[in-house]
Amino acid sequence: MEEKKFYTDSRIEIKRVYPPPPNPQDEQPGVYPFTRGIHPDGYRGKLWTMRQYAGFSTAEESNKRYHYLLQNGTTGLSVAFDLPTQMGYDSNHALAEGEVGKSGVAIDTLSDMEILFNGIKLEEVSVSMTINSTAAILLGMYIALAKKQGASLAKLSGTIQNDILKEYAARGTYIYPPEPSMRIITDIFEYCSKETPRWNTISVSGYHIREAGSTAVQELAFTLANGKEYCRAAINRGLDINLFAKRISFFFNAHNNLFEEVAKFRAARRMWAKITKGMGATLPQAQMLRFHTQTAGSTLTAQQPQNNIIRVTIQAMAAVLGGTQSLHTNGFDEALALPTEEAARIAIRTQQLIAYESGITQTVDPLAGSCFIESLTDEVEKRAWDYLHKIEKMGGAVKAIESGYIQNEIAASAFDYQDKIEKGEKIIAGVNKFLAEEKAPENLFRVDDSIRQYQIEKLEKIKAGRDNDKVRNSLACLEKNAKEGINLMPAIVEACQNYVTLGEISDSLRRVFGVYKG
Repeated sequence: MEEKKFYTDSRIEIKRVYPPPPNPQDEQPGVYPFTRGIHPDGYRGKLWTMRQYAGFSTAEESNKRYHYLLQNGTTGLSVAFDLPTQMGYDSNHALAEGEVGKSGVAIDTLSDMEILFNGIKLEEVSVSMTINSTAAILLGMYIALAKKQGASLAKLSGTIQNDILKEYAARGTYIYPPEPSMRIITDIFEYCSKETPRWNTISVSGYHIREAGSTAVQELAFTLANGKEYCRAAINRGLDINLFAKRISFFFNAHNNLFEEVAKFRAARRMWAKITKGMGATLPQAQMLRFHTQTAGSTLTAQQPQNNIIRVTIQAMAAVLGGTQSLHTNGFDEALALPTEEAARIAIRTQQLIAYESGITQTVDPLAGSCFIESLTDEVEKRAWDYLHKIEKMGGAVKAIESGYIQNEIAASAFDYQDKIEKGEKIIAGVNKFLAEEKAPENLFRVDDSIRQYQIEKLEKIKAGRDNDKVRNSLACLEKNAKEGINLMPAIVEACQNYVTLGEISDSLRRVFGVYKG
């Protein structure tokens, strides 16, 4: 009888047992190539930042949730923006109808940002903003608010996602063509290196690549390919990799296959160290891969939603065992609606239990030396390099995206994964096995459509009360700088300070750069 074979989700065959590696590496954490972590003491010195991703409805409602999360032990905020904000449309735009406040908070002007962080000192909290096409504008509003608070810009800490390449490849909330989009990103790199040195100017996101259906190996390979492309663009601008690479962070998905995920995180650090060193980085801080992790939204099921608490726990453990610097845990009810306060509380408690009760944090890289983990780390790395070499031969990530290569690879993997579920070859508890009769879910959190009108009324009030001569001058300066290749960030910050709307700024750049049709 033929022995049954087992595979990871990336189709790496899992052996029955693993012998010790023939040449075990004597690597130490905190030392190149950082396989075992970027800090010598791991979590013994400092725990990861416990973030909760939140944003919905109006700035007022989101502000209440932020205060609730901070009171329950969250140590960093992650802001979700609604689709119109992500796409550069004000709440009164025709295309915003039905979407205002639904997938995140609606932000039209600096006034909304002031309300969003009311009672929160920006110097004292780390804020991550999941925003890409309009990242420069939301960062401009954040900086304008910090100035109003009297905060030192040098003390601001946080991250903007600002990863447009994965939008073209996997998610779709792009506005401008690739070339001007890359120009905006390098403008942000340049500006923040001088004005906000502690701010992470990009979070290269594998998360959405994985949510679109990629394997762990593809998530790793395509994310690092994008990261390399951003470095290349910055170097071509004349920026010093030893400076800007220190402010690049990554954003990975934590999926259900515990050991493959740990291997992915370990391989990611090793590969990025080699990539940046090969591009000229000589400082260890410029070679270190620092990353935020979010548990996998695509694995959450509407059926038997309490099962999601266990899934999130497994995924969070993978992130911690893999050495994440920051973590968001999903609410168990997110396959049905925005998370309730109860779900958000359980999600943050999951992190706190791992941190304080599991013992995982007491030694660095607890799974290092495992015959299985070391072999799996090597195999994940090898397969990811195979992808990277193919992409380099195409001319880099932009060319690979424009040709459709990366999108097609993700689509094929997504189809294969779903096909296995439908055939019963992959078991999802409560979905295709271990079924149970269920009552209709109760007390789900919904956003009322009426908030669009409320947002429009606020917007009209701001427009009526602002200095519209300053608005016109701000927009004229912005368009001039866009045409002449001058760094856009100072003009964007000034426009935000003058209460120019997100849509007005985006439209000015649309007039200069055009709109990408895909």
